[in-house]
Amino acid sequence: MNLIETQAVSIGYTDKAIINNLSINIPKGQITTLIGPNGSGKSTFIRALAHLLKPTTGVILLDQENIQTIKTKTLAKKMAVLPQTNQTANDLSVEELVNFGRLPYRRPLTGLTTTDHEKIEWALTQASLQALRHRTLSTLSGGQRQRAWIAMAIAQDTETIILDEPTTYLDLPHQLDVMLLVKRLNEQSHRTIIMALHDLNHAARFSDYLIAIKKGQVKAQGSVSEVMTADNLKAIFNINATLVDYQGTPLILTYDHYQEDQQS
Repeated sequence: MNLIETQAVSIGYTDKAIINNLSINIPKGQITTLIGPNGSGKSTFIRALAHLLKPTTGVILLDQENIQTIKTKTLAKKMAVLPQTNQTANDLSVEELVNFGRLPYRRPLTGLTTTDHEKIEWALTQASLQALRHRTLSTLSGGQRQRAWIAMAIAQDTETIILDEPTTYLDLPHQLDVMLLVKRLNEQSHRTIIMALHDLNHAARFSDYLIAIKKGQVKAQGSVSEVMTADNLKAIFNINATLVDYQGTPLILTYDHYQEDQQS
């Protein structure tokens, strides 16, 4: 079953098209990752999926309903979005930030309900932040802050979570923490995850489905083994990659620039 479907979608800014005539299906209940070179349109496409950018042509369907016709508050109960750059007052505590995930369910001039408190506690637990709940964001490491933002999305209690480059600027241990959290949300809490990643090995290791985009066009899509091939990486990233099998998953061992004029 497909959760999100795009039909001949084009997206751009003013007179510049970034995504052209894109038709894809994103499967329900899986981790789908967008990969591609810088400037390929991954973040633009993520913004359109999140209803932050309106397509110039075509339609995006969420559970067979045009996303443009869904009311903002209703959509926020179906889909949580974590953009690439997060800015907020540094004096907010972790718990105060996570509380914002309950805004779609709040009525004007009312406080948090019992259900709200339960969802907030669940989100803090999922992100392993219980001991940091009263710490301000300014006192946290980059990885801890990113987990706090993801916890806010978890507290929103949506079937789908969209993440744009969730590991950007993090060191290797914190990248792993974030990716393991994403995997746990999918496997244990049955969340559909859609994300964009630069790190191809993270994409291969932690995803069920890959969509490779280059210059606004889908160049490959399917299972990890179908997309992570030497030929696809050459066509999409212009690299000669040496792949190894790690527990059934193809990972990049090393790579060099692909020089077409050196090929006979």
